[in-house]
Amino acid sequence: MELLLLTNEYSVCRLPAATAPPPPPAAAELYALTVTAEEVSVVCRSGAEPAGAKVESGFSALRVAGALDFSLVGILAALTAPLAEVRVSVFAISTFDTDYLLVRTADLPTAKAALEAHGHAVGFTR
Repeated sequence: MELLLLTNEYSVCRLPAATAPPPPPAAAELYALTVTAEEVSVVCRSGAEPAGAKVESGFSALRVAGALDFSLVGILAALTAPLAEVRVSVFAISTFDTDYLLVRTADLPTAKAALEAHGHAVGFTR
């Protein structure tokens, strides 16, 4: 698979369940909002974290290039297994069209090498 490295650094944030979800930015390379009964999670560009959130920062994001058909199986497994082998933690996000993997920026060289060793191509967003 081809993965594209997004240009920004990202944070993963947690707000209490009772918190009103923050409004999304007008434009973003990546912004994800998940609301459950237990929490409100936000993935945003570092520096744009919602006030009062518990924040884990320092992530780089890789996007699977192109749109993925819903009939495909094993996409995340094919990407996360090589990373697990080299002990790189992953925060995965799926959208309607594709998947994103967030890895600690400090782990990015190791992640890139592991993915490429398993036949995946890692490039930069256009």
